[in-house]
Amino acid sequence: MKTANLNKVFTAFFILACFALEAQEFPDRVWHRASPEEAKAWQNPKAQAFQEYLIDSTKITGLMIVHKGKVIFEYGDLEELSYIASCRKSVLSMLYGPYVEDGTIRLNKTIKELGIDDVEGILPIEQTATVQDIISARSGVYHPEGYPGGMQEYAPKRGSVKPGSYWLYSNWDFNVAGYIFEKETGRNIYDEVERQLANPLHMQDWDRSVQQKEGNTSISKYLAYPMWFSTRDMARLGLLMLNKGKWKDVQVLSESWVNEMLKSRTSHEELNRNVPVFQGTGINYGYGYMWWLWQAVDDPRFEGAYSAKGAMGQNITVYPAIETVLAFKTKAIYGRRNSSSVRLKVAQKAAEIFDDTLK
Repeated sequence: MKTANLNKVFTAFFILACFALEAQEFPDRVWHRASPEEAKAWQNPKAQAFQEYLIDSTKITGLMIVHKGKVIFEYGDLEELSYIASCRKSVLSMLYGPYVEDGTIRLNKTIKELGIDDVEGILPIEQTATVQDIISARSGVYHPEGYPGGMQEYAPKRGSVKPGSYWLYSNWDFNVAGYIFEKETGRNIYDEVERQLANPLHMQDWDRSVQQKEGNTSISKYLAYPMWFSTRDMARLGLLMLNKGKWKDVQVLSESWVNEMLKSRTSHEELNRNVPVFQGTGINYGYGYMWWLWQAVDDPRFEGAYSAKGAMGQNITVYPAIETVLAFKTKAIYGRRNSSSVRLKVAQKAAEIFDDTLK
């Protein structure tokens, strides 16, 4: 492709502004935009192909790519608040940190000690599950979930699994994790999102008033805690994670807790064996504390990557190897939905634009 045509592509698909080159930046109230010099590694025909893929093959309503703290690429509506589905679980994991570290939440505490029961009862073996088992999706408790979204169709028979020994993505675990957080801390999850994350990160669109819990308490006592974010505020969460919990000069989350969240609690081999939905997709997911971990990657750009993922097409993916954050959303009330395959391809294609030889 000739230089003139390349320039046309870059003008159409990249945000170009003049800012001083820095190793890492953070937005204030408004995101900073990458200069042409800073965007060099992203200026290639794959950018146009990615844009065309989003338009022709996805139903994504908003997407951002951030490199070294500056916006490289944007698509759709970045401001509108909408439901982020299971990305909520990764956000909750972030909130746990300070309270685990100060001893308010004890990860070795059992659900029996916490007095947790449910509509259909909790079996004696299930009562030995710990808080750590819960936030790792390894509780071994297969009580029906009062808010859909888990993978209980793959669950073993109740009482057949020792807590901590078997991974299953279950909304019962995740909803109980929310209950435990509030019970042990005496604080509301949404208030803590505002205090721990929205305010320190100067989120542009966070609205506490629209956040509310949901669930069918005739099935399970434990409500889900759906969250509504904008795409650009989801990207702030990703940037905080990329920088090991540090925002500018403030350690918002401790680096040690970020490392704990991202430590593999379930290998991709076990995950694929227990729930084979990701086999053959090109991404080998392991699992940490409510974060999906990219394992056994064959592209160095994916090394150490991890994701918060939600139904229909909600995603925050962090690529430490290339200092990049991807955030995208699909607004549910529009009736738009992306297949699991499409969501995975978007997360792969976004990072594949980056070409270090162009810098």
